[in-house]
Amino acid sequence: MKLKWMMAAIAMIALPALAGAQTTATTPSDVRSKRIDQRQANQDQRINQGVQSGQLNQRETARLDRGQAHVNKMENRARADGKISKAEANRIEKAQDVQSARIYRQKHDRQTAHK
Repeated sequence: MKLKWMMAAIAMIALPALAGAQTTATTPSDVRSKRIDQRQANQDQRINQGVQSGQLNQRETARLDRGQAHVNKMENRARADGKISKAEANRIEKAQDVQSARIYRQKHDRQTAHK
């Protein structure tokens, strides 16, 4: 009987501590931030792949890099207050949509890097 009470007491003390340690609070701002960061990384990778394959020449690459830098600045300004609001995320994602279309267009035009 004494063992059951001891086990119950340990469980009452340990379970809340374990539950608190396992839950990570992800705010909507964190989710938006991660989605924006992942998309930026994907677009950077698309540009690098275009350079490696010769689909993008130096001028196209420089222009696309400036576009990526512009989106990064938008993101940094949005994060200045510690969180990215839904409206800020929508503006950034729209800029990413524009940049994504530019990457596609430049990679699929007939201009290639001279090797």
